[in-house]
Amino acid sequence: MIILIGAGGIAGAYCRYYFGKWVFSKRVTLFPLATFIINISGSFLLGLLYSLHIQGDIPDWCWLMLGTGFCGAYTTFSTFGYETIQLLEKKKIGFAFAYIVLSVIFGLLFAWLGMDLG
Repeated sequence: MIILIGAGGIAGAYCRYYFGKWVFSKRVTLFPLATFIINISGSFLLGLLYSLHIQGDIPDWCWLMLGTGFCGAYTTFSTFGYETIQLLEKKKIGFAFAYIVLSVIFGLLFAWLGMDLG
């Protein structure tokens, strides 16, 4: 099982890195849009996978590889925290506040949507 989780983690980290790089190449903003989109889409995917798993539509190994491995590496709470601190150090209090509030609200909303669709 640890190999499946690791394989999912490699894929998730790879996707996060290149998706973040792609978003950053399209638009540079003060708001950390790449991490925001990654965390919201990861919340949706994890909610969807969780729902499918508890209904028995995907096997345990798939849940571990995609839910634990992929989503665990794809989403990033540490980068969210780091970027929030950077905004606060730059005295961008409004952006930091919006980043925190929007990340929590949309993270929960999209996790719920994923679970509801699953």
